[in-house]
Amino acid sequence: MSESSTTRVASAASASAGARRGPLDHAVSRALWRLTPYLMLMYVVSFLDRANVGFAKQALQTSVGISESTYALGAGLFFISYSLCGFPSNLILHRVGAKRWLSFIMVAWGLVSMATMFVTGSTSFYVLRLVLGVTEAGFFPGTILYLTYWFPNRIRGEIVGLFYLGVPLALILGGPLSGLLLEIQRKNGLEGWQWMFMIEGLMATAVGLVSFYFLDNKPANANWLPPDEKQALMEALAAEEQERRSTGPVDLLPMLRNPRVLRFVLIYFMIQMSIYGAIFYLPAEISALIHKPAGFEVGMVSAIPWICALAATWWLPKRADYHRNHRAMAAWVLFAAGCASFAFPTAGPGAGLLTLSIAISGFVAVQPLFWTFPTGYLADRAKAGGIALIGTGNLGGFLAPNLKVWADELFHSPSAGLYVLAAITVFNAGLIALTKTGPRAAQK
Repeated sequence: MSESSTTRVASAASASAGARRGPLDHAVSRALWRLTPYLMLMYVVSFLDRANVGFAKQALQTSVGISESTYALGAGLFFISYSLCGFPSNLILHRVGAKRWLSFIMVAWGLVSMATMFVTGSTSFYVLRLVLGVTEAGFFPGTILYLTYWFPNRIRGEIVGLFYLGVPLALILGGPLSGLLLEIQRKNGLEGWQWMFMIEGLMATAVGLVSFYFLDNKPANANWLPPDEKQALMEALAAEEQERRSTGPVDLLPMLRNPRVLRFVLIYFMIQMSIYGAIFYLPAEISALIHKPAGFEVGMVSAIPWICALAATWWLPKRADYHRNHRAMAAWVLFAAGCASFAFPTAGPGAGLLTLSIAISGFVAVQPLFWTFPTGYLADRAKAGGIALIGTGNLGGFLAPNLKVWADELFHSPSAGLYVLAAITVFNAGLIALTKTGPRAAQK
C-alpha cells in the first residue's frame, strides 16, 4: 500500500462520528450487528458454565460432602489449567482460524460441564474443574484476538464492551435459571444441581455446533460483506496493523520479555482476583444478606448487581472511545469499585446491595477498557501470543477464593478476605493510572 493510500485509510478509520458514512462505516456496522450478538451469546454460555459452581456450592456441600476449603480449591483449580492452556490455544486459532477452533472448544467444554453432574467427592470435583479449564481456555483470548481481525481501534473499546455484556447477562439470566434448576425435586435419580450442570452444559454444546456454520474467520471470508465495504475494512485493519508493527513487539520472544506486556499481565491478574472474588461468593453473600437459602429468590436478588454491571459495561467503554481516555477511565472505575468493596462488609441489606452493585459494575466494566491497552500495542504473532499470555492473569481466579479463606481463618473474621481483595483492587487502580498503555490509543 502506498504512503498516500495508507494516510487516506488511517484518516477514514479515525473520522468523527459526524462525518459522512462511507464503505468502512457500513462494513463495521454490518460486522457489529452480525458478529457481536452471537459472540455475546457464546460468552454468556461460557461464563454460565464457569460460574454456576457458585450456585451449586451449598448443594455440593450437602449432597456430596464437599468442605469449604475443598470448594475454594476446586473452584480455583479451573484457572490453573485455563491459564496454562490459553497460550497454545491462541496460537492454534491464529493458524487454523476461529471458525473451527472456537466451535471445537465450545462443544468440548459443554460435554465436560455436563459431566460435573457425576461429581461424587473432592477428587472428581478437582479433576472435572481442571479439565473444564483445559477445554474452555482458548475461548476468551481467542475471541479477543478474533475481534482484532474485524474491528478498527477507534471503536474496539465499544466492541469489546458489547462482548463483555455476556458476563452480566450470564449472571442476570443465569442466576435465576441456576436457582430455579437447583430447586427441581429429585427426578429420574438426579438432584436439582445435577440437572443444572446437565442443561447448562448442553446449551454450550449446541451453541458450539452452530458456531461452525455461522462464524467467518476474517473479512476476506465474509460473503455477507459487499466488495467495496470488505475492501475498505481490510485496508483500514491492515493500516492499523502496520502502525502497531512499527511501535510494539511483533514476534513471540520480544513480547515475552517486554516490560509493558508483563505489567499488563499483572494488572489483569489483579482484575481477575477482584471479579472472581465476587462471583464465587456473591450467592453466599446475598443469601446471608437477605437471610434466605440459595435458590430462586437468592438468584433473583443476585441479578441486581449484574443489571447495574450491564449498564456500566455498555456505557463506559463507549465514553472512553469517544474521549480517548481509556486509561483514566479504567483507573477511576476500579478505584470506585475498590472503595465500594471496603464499604460492603459493614453495610446493611440495602446499602450492602448498593455497594455490591457499584463494586461488580466496576469489576466488569474495567475489563473492556483494559483490553484496548494490549490490542492497541501488539501486532501479528505477538498479538496472538500476548493476548493469551495476559490471559494467564486468570490465575487470579484461583488465588481469590483461596486467599479469602486464608485471610478469614487467619484473622478469625468472615470479612477479612473481602478487605484484602478490596485493597488489591485499589492498588490495581493506581497501577493502571501509572502504566503506559499503547502507542496512541488509550494513553490519556
